[in-house]
Amino acid sequence: MFSQASMPSTSSVLSAYTTFAASAMVVKTMLHEVKTMAKQLIPQQLQEKILSGIGRLIGDQSSYQMTLVIEEYNGYAMNQIFEASEIYLQTKISPSVDRLRVSQAPREKNILVTISKGEKVIDLFEGIQLKWEMVSSAEKQLAMGDKGERRSIELSFLKKNMEKVLSSYLPYVVEMSEMIKEENKVVKLHSLGNPQGGAVVGGGAWGCINLDHPSTFETLAMDLNLKEELIKDLDRFVRRRKFYKRVGKAWKRGYLLYGPPGTGKTSLIAAMANYLKFDIYDLELSNLLRNSQLRKILVSTKNRSILVIEDIDCSAELQDRQAGRYNQPNTELTLSGLLNFIDGLWSSCGDERIIVFTTNHRDRLDPALLRPGRMDMHIHMSYCTPYGFKTLASNYLGVSKHRLFPKIERLITEVEVTPAEIAEELMKSEDADVALEGVVEFLMSAKIVGKEVGEEGITERQDVVVETKRQKIWSEGIEGFDYMPPASSMSFL
Repeated sequence: MFSQASMPSTSSVLSAYTTFAASAMVVKTMLHEVKTMAKQLIPQQLQEKILSGIGRLIGDQSSYQMTLVIEEYNGYAMNQIFEASEIYLQTKISPSVDRLRVSQAPREKNILVTISKGEKVIDLFEGIQLKWEMVSSAEKQLAMGDKGERRSIELSFLKKNMEKVLSSYLPYVVEMSEMIKEENKVVKLHSLGNPQGGAVVGGGAWGCINLDHPSTFETLAMDLNLKEELIKDLDRFVRRRKFYKRVGKAWKRGYLLYGPPGTGKTSLIAAMANYLKFDIYDLELSNLLRNSQLRKILVSTKNRSILVIEDIDCSAELQDRQAGRYNQPNTELTLSGLLNFIDGLWSSCGDERIIVFTTNHRDRLDPALLRPGRMDMHIHMSYCTPYGFKTLASNYLGVSKHRLFPKIERLITEVEVTPAEIAEELMKSEDADVALEGVVEFLMSAKIVGKEVGEEGITERQDVVVETKRQKIWSEGIEGFDYMPPASSMSFL
């Protein structure tokens, strides 16, 4: 125990503090003088070594180290440097890393391994040592209402290497990431929010899964000439970057797929994505409340992607540009906002983007939506054709010729049936004879139903009426037509 007599007086303490503060000021002044003289007398490289050494001695890390903060999002848009860095770091994981994030998508062979929050990775580039660190912080509320995290990556190195890092190292990281992406390219299907219902990792508006749809142009049951025309149009679009820039147009293209249900509109979208290796962004307008959300969503999509708005005629009650009030009281999403979203100023925020609209009723769309620049190419997805049938028979049964083909092709030209209906019949048996005989019976019943519907004065095909007629024919029987309905269409009392 110290006695009260041995404790220093207040004046002694203040005097000692004053002396210490004065000494610190002197040291600081000396360091400033040293830096000033060094700038005048000592070469730049030698200056950096001396000052770095002094900084290490006094614990001043900022005097020799630079840290670049790479945020995941740059405003509304994804930061491409962040994405490239995350991909690049997957190749730099060493045994010194203690925590990793591991994931694997359904039916995907490879396991995705990335560094976790707080982990550091050391990299060497042309004699420069660089330190990467993943940083994550909680974010209270996201634009779409979910809670998530705000991620960033920090890159640290000596200040003297700043120019080389910016001009050589980061471009190298981006180049390597592009090579890795191309080698391991998996088409993704994006949807607003997290498909699993929780927060979106990274705090973005979109959640995604792998697109495992097997549709290709080879398997599509659509008109051959139309298919070839579409492929040529897509090829022409992706190679015309300089052309779009020269003529002053945003590098994007719009397609309208229209036709009855079951004619393959969704399969065509998947085939386009698989052909181009473009991700799909599935947008439901009914999830949006105002025009500003459309703009945020557009810029948050990546380049080389397909934005899909299915059933545009019924996905949202859009206010007409001349209308006064909106039909839904809690929303401000308007037709004008959608038009600006498609080809307004915000549509130029990105490259190599495709927008696909689908509808069962093209005549219900506002003419302003249909013009070139918004829906550039209109693709009619028709009822099944002879060529489409042959494609389906090859896909499902593995046959390109059969004695029943001529009869089926003739019947298909006489009735209106969708590729989905033909495909359903072909799936009922693996035996080609049995399956094709079922197709013949189905087409003959459809022909009789179509004739009766026409005699009753119904000009527009209605699936409910047609199905009712078929059930009637099956229950009453057709003279000279021995046919039993499929088990799925029968009910047992």
